[in-house]
Amino acid sequence: MNFVYGPRQIGKTTGLKLLVRELLRRAGPDSVAYLDLDIVLSPAELRRAFEYVVGRAARRGVKRLYLLLDEVTSVRGWWRVLKYYVDSGVLDRAVVVATGSSTVGLLKTQERFPGRRGLGRDVVVLPLDFPAYVEVHGVDPREPAAVAQLFEEYLETGGFPKAINRHPDAVDAVRDAVVSETYRHGRSPQLLKDILGAVLEKIPSPMSYHAVAQEVGVSHNTVREYVEFLADIYAVGVAHLISGGKPQTRREKKIFFRDPLLYRAAALWTSRRVDEAALLEQVVQEHLLRKYGEVYYYRNKTEIDVVAGPYKIEVKSARPRRGYPRDVAVLRREDIPKFLLQLRGAS
Repeated sequence: MNFVYGPRQIGKTTGLKLLVRELLRRAGPDSVAYLDLDIVLSPAELRRAFEYVVGRAARRGVKRLYLLLDEVTSVRGWWRVLKYYVDSGVLDRAVVVATGSSTVGLLKTQERFPGRRGLGRDVVVLPLDFPAYVEVHGVDPREPAAVAQLFEEYLETGGFPKAINRHPDAVDAVRDAVVSETYRHGRSPQLLKDILGAVLEKIPSPMSYHAVAQEVGVSHNTVREYVEFLADIYAVGVAHLISGGKPQTRREKKIFFRDPLLYRAAALWTSRRVDEAALLEQVVQEHLLRKYGEVYYYRNKTEIDVVAGPYKIEVKSARPRRGYPRDVAVLRREDIPKFLLQLRGAS
């Protein structure tokens, strides 16, 4: 049992269909079943689909069924249906691949399959980071001018496939994907838009949920729930203040977008400007988050933008006007591409 998760518009469905093509070559059509669960409305429909697929495979003597479930998180309680068929034994020789766009519906349900996943793996599919962006464009990372030019393009397109391929509706597609997930999770797109607008007014500065709530006119718990939802669908990350070696989760936090295109889409949707300094900081935050799993900031007499792993980093769009402690690396715009490329190979 394999789980593949990541934001919408990232290519999970395309990847599954390429897998289908390969499996058809290896195993034949009777052994492969692909279910698009975006069009399945209830657990009852999902059960009927399972009954048909499993029954068909049994009647045709299939020894190993490859069951590909696209966007399982679209169906509430999907895991109960799958768990029933796993426990019944009819999937003992099956390989299941389930994709989803939310950690709420997929990553956080893995504990419901203890001892049932066999050799299954978890695969996270995210927008391309900058090193991968350089690689797919065939640019030599040892060529500073070419890398610098590509970094400027990356700041515009981010790592989503449509944007990389210069599709005209790339920004709209990313925005619509977030709105679709908002509806799917029973939340208000208008309230989400208002909260995002308030957040965009404050980034890259630390902010409290209370301050955002006052601006929007809702409770701080509502703001927290919406930010957590955005984090669950891989739209934003949250960097907490670190003090005394511990994250201070109740203090102001930095909210950052996990891809330049997501930031640009949110700014366009809420009629806010794109802050270039904030964009640069977000790119560094995201790459360090992927490398170390957590990212923080520090504030005492001075503020350090990004703290992760062994790094303390101040991100500046221009030459800083003052000095920083020796253990703080100051990254200017022109320094960032080289740092991101080196980060991939850092221990």
